[in-house]
Amino acid sequence: MSELITGIILAGGKGTRLWPLTQSRSKPAVPIAGKFRLIDIPISNCLHSEIRKIFILTQFNSESLNRHIAQSYSMPTIWPGFIAILAAQQTRERSEWFQGTADAVRQHLMNLVDRDTNYYIILAGDQLYRMDYRKIITFHKSKQADITICASPVHHSQLHRFGVLKTDVRDRIVEYVEKPCQEDNIEYLKLPREFFQRYRIEANHREFLASMGIYVFSKNVLFDVLKNEDHANFAGGIFPELIYRHQYNIYAHTFDGYWADVGTIQSFFEAMLSLTQPLPPFNFYETGAPIFTHPRFLPGAKIQECKSKNSIICEGAIIDHAEIYDSIVGIRSIIRNNSRLSRVIMMGADYYQFGAEYGQQLQNEIPIGIGQNCQIEDAIIDKNACIGDEVKILKRNRPENMEEIEGCVIKDGIVIVPKNTCLQNGTTLF
Repeated sequence: MSELITGIILAGGKGTRLWPLTQSRSKPAVPIAGKFRLIDIPISNCLHSEIRKIFILTQFNSESLNRHIAQSYSMPTIWPGFIAILAAQQTRERSEWFQGTADAVRQHLMNLVDRDTNYYIILAGDQLYRMDYRKIITFHKSKQADITICASPVHHSQLHRFGVLKTDVRDRIVEYVEKPCQEDNIEYLKLPREFFQRYRIEANHREFLASMGIYVFSKNVLFDVLKNEDHANFAGGIFPELIYRHQYNIYAHTFDGYWADVGTIQSFFEAMLSLTQPLPPFNFYETGAPIFTHPRFLPGAKIQECKSKNSIICEGAIIDHAEIYDSIVGIRSIIRNNSRLSRVIMMGADYYQFGAEYGQQLQNEIPIGIGQNCQIEDAIIDKNACIGDEVKILKRNRPENMEEIEGCVIKDGIVIVPKNTCLQNGTTLF
């Protein structure tokens, strides 16, 4: 089946809701779980689904993403496939950046023509989930669909983030409402009890069917739609129009596994902390389908007389007499004597500083990592951050949002220490 499917991963969004993590990188390049990047999820899902022809559409802050893909994914010559980056570009016909998801694909139609492809699967680059895309293609073929939209049942409180679908008993989509607000009358979109009985899944207070941003197009349909429709986005543009006109056979494929859209700081923070649970909802330890990433060949973590509970410590970390609870400590992280972390996502470092890993000051500068006697709670510490001694980032009396304080940002009550930021000795935040 692999020669019949081409994957298209949309990786060009600005990621404004994830700022400042996207200050110097695109959203799919944001580090996750201490050693991976968001883009690794859809690429790994493609490879495990025997999809060997993958295009990645990039635009904003793409340098680190491009470098990561080049370092991580070198397709063996024995595989008839590729992973290719298609960047936004000016041509004689068009001089604009990508205007949306559909426009990004539309601008690269000439590069997507492939006589050996029957189906295109379009994927988001900022989600956390496992999926065998072959099951969607099988569903698509069995329904003789033109377009298939992957969907998942969600709670009412999440509707403002997704497109909501209404289907008939054959799973054909009869209505599409993009990101309804609380004032909208959407009771008619509620899933009937028969829906959950048909799929043998638990409702768990999930009343609506949300688009996951994963689409399958039959080859000719994709080209016809993008040539004849001028909407910039699939969601909120092309799909509601096509469904209203009953122009194509558009079906919903229901997915009931773990799926997290980590497009906001709060959703990102919660998804990462969930990985520290004894039985996490997303399992990075599945040996039959590992998540691929850049092989760095780092040594094991060095831990000296530390206390730790429900935490992930990645390779290359050096931790000295520290306490770590419900946290992720990324690659090459340095945590020095008598520091305490609670609910912290520490993304690690891109390199070691000579001597700094042993607590030495470098030319009177604060070294990369966390200094001595620090206390940090509910925070995201981006790569290469330098946190001096006696620094306190406390949860009590913390505002929900603040654009800047000591070079840091607070969103949804979470302190974000941006990449390369330096906090001087004795800094106290709340």
